[in-house]
Order: sequence, then structure tokens, then C-alpha cells
Amino acid sequence: MERRDFLRVGVVGAAAAAFGGASWHDAFAATAQPGPSPYGPLQAADANGVSLPSNFTSRIIARSGQRVASTSYTWHSAPDGGACFADGTGWIYTSNSEVPLVGGVGSVKFDAGGNIVDAYRTLNFTSVNCAGGATPWNTWLSCEEIDRGYVYETDPFGVKAAIRRPAMGRFKHEACAADPERKVIYLTEDVPDGCFYRFIPNTWGDLSAGRLEVLIGTDSQTSGPVTWKQVPDPDGSPATRGQVAGAKRFNGGEGCYYAAGVCWFTTKGDNRVWAYDAANSSISLTYDDSLVSPGTPPLTGVDNVTRSSAGDLFVAEDGGNMEICLITSNLVVAPFLRVNGHDGSEITGPAFSPDGKRLYFSSQRGTSNSVFAGVTFEVTGPFRS
Repeated sequence: MERRDFLRVGVVGAAAAAFGGASWHDAFAATAQPGPSPYGPLQAADANGVSLPSNFTSRIIARSGQRVASTSYTWHSAPDGGACFADGTGWIYTSNSEVPLVGGVGSVKFDAGGNIVDAYRTLNFTSVNCAGGATPWNTWLSCEEIDRGYVYETDPFGVKAAIRRPAMGRFKHEACAADPERKVIYLTEDVPDGCFYRFIPNTWGDLSAGRLEVLIGTDSQTSGPVTWKQVPDPDGSPATRGQVAGAKRFNGGEGCYYAAGVCWFTTKGDNRVWAYDAANSSISLTYDDSLVSPGTPPLTGVDNVTRSSAGDLFVAEDGGNMEICLITSNLVVAPFLRVNGHDGSEITGPAFSPDGKRLYFSSQRGTSNSVFAGVTFEVTGPFRS
């Protein structure tokens, strides 16, 4: 894939709050360009094959088909979307398994010092669990990326049984993100003519019943106001994306992350990052690979997305250079890390520990391009706060 890049920030006010810095507000009329990372250039690959900035280190916490250290749990194949949850003085990293029929979710538990103390299964025998999202009530929503797939609400702590949530719609799910201000959950759909949805529970905190809506706008629209309409039959027969006239199409919905009034989501088919301004019900195009800027763009193959405590977006690549790139609040786009020797894989599941000091992610298919060869990493270092 040719590496091309153009970043344009077009969400005012709420987006600035989402990134926690006045510089975002001041720069909305500008265009972001590749530039030096605030962490400095990438160094030579370490013993784990990861190129990082100075003063950062990596470790491998799990490999598909092998027991997680100090536990009896065998790490799942094809690790995909993930999130971190506070657990007393420690935390938990939860990860999907994107394989057919057995899919599911696994978790790794850490103590306050970052030592692995447990690992276990929290969902079994689902299919192609791709991404998902964390809820404010500390559950993990695991999404099936199959036709008429379900969302499953799981317990990262391994205490409560997972629950299927059909009211959230049956379609080829990718990711979701909870908006506690408006009490809705946004969802992406991974098909070339997919849609962007929101689920409005009857009672916030209970996903058993509610209303599924789809975003309305023209297919060519990349900015401006949008509206929502209810999907009559969330059961997906006929397909949810075909039930409502005027539903806006997005080319292969991928990652989804909400912060302070803005839901950021990516589309892999056209290599874009979008921003939905929830307060004003408008969209903007933040990144578009078809618009070429001078120089060598550092980001392509947009996929999963997360956010640091400093307000930087971290965007994982599916293919590309196998990098996680960051977009800073002063509109610099730069590689943060690169996984070397994993050319047939993709980076999945980026998530920060609750204290913001550790970043977790996976190479889904490892060095041998096999779902049985996934590798899950932890990066530690002086992340900005």
C-alpha cells in the first residue's frame, strides 16, 4: 500500500477537551503533518523485535498456545481488541480472540508492581471476536465480526458469566465505545458499505433493552451536521445497514474510542480517521489517506485506536509498517513503535494501564503469519501525562 497521509482536524471545542490541551483548540484550522515524535526517533529493535524511543522497554506477556507465566491459562489464538481495567492496586488486560467457533475472551491480571498473578478465560465458544469496548461499569463488550454477529458483555474479573446482548444489534461488529454523558454506546460495522450506530439503553448500565439507531448523512459527506434514525429490526434480518433510508456508508469500520464529547473511529477501506462531535451531532474527517501531503507519511492501514492520559491518539496499523503511530495535541503525526519481522500480521488491542504508564498490544499472527502465533506485548516508559 502506498503511504499517503493528510490530517485535518475539524471538531471544535469538544474535541479540544477530548485531547486535554489548548493547543488542539488553537490548531483546528491547521493541517497536521508528519514531524518529530515528542518521544524522539525509534531506536534499533530490542530483543523482542520492537523498535521504541529511548528510555522505553518492551516485554512479551503472552504467546498464543502457550501458558501465561505463573498461571495455568493457555493464551488464546489471534489476540485482537483489548482494554485495561483497574483491579485494586493492580489491573487487568482483557483481549479478544479473532478465530471462528471458539473465539472468546481472555484476561491477564497484574499486581501493583506489574507482575502477572493470574490469567483466565471470560468468554467461550463465540466466533471471530474482533474488537469491542469498555463500559463505565467495568465490563468488556466483545464483538463478533461475522454476519449477524452479537455483542457479548463480559466480566474482565472472571466472576460473572458473560451475557449476550442482542438488543445492541446483529451485524458484522467491530468496535464500540461508551459515551457516559449522553448514555449511549457507539458501534462500528466492518463491511465496505457499513454504518455507524449508537445504542441507547432503556436504563444506563443495563444493556438488555434499548434502541439501536444508525447515523444519517450522505455517502460523500466528510464534515457537518448529521442525524440519527432508529433501526426497526436490530435482529439483522434484513441487514441492519439496509433498513433505514439515508444511512451514511462507511468503508470498513474499525477502531472506536470516546473521550470528552468526541467519538473517534477508523475506516480501513479508505484509510480514514473520523471524529463524531456528540455535543453538536456533527462529523469531521481527521485523517484521509487519499489526500497526499509532502514528505513520507508515517501512518497507514488505520485500525484500532486508543488515547493516552496526555490526550494523544495512538493508532495501530493493520499491515503498513506494523507500527503504532501517535497524533499529538499540536498536530504532529509520528511513529511511536514498530514491530519488526511480523510482516504478515497486524497490530491489535492497544490499551493503556489505568495509571497510563504501560501500553499493551498484540501482533495478531506473529512472525509466521498464523493465528496460532500471536504475541502480546507490554511497553513501559515515560509516557506523557
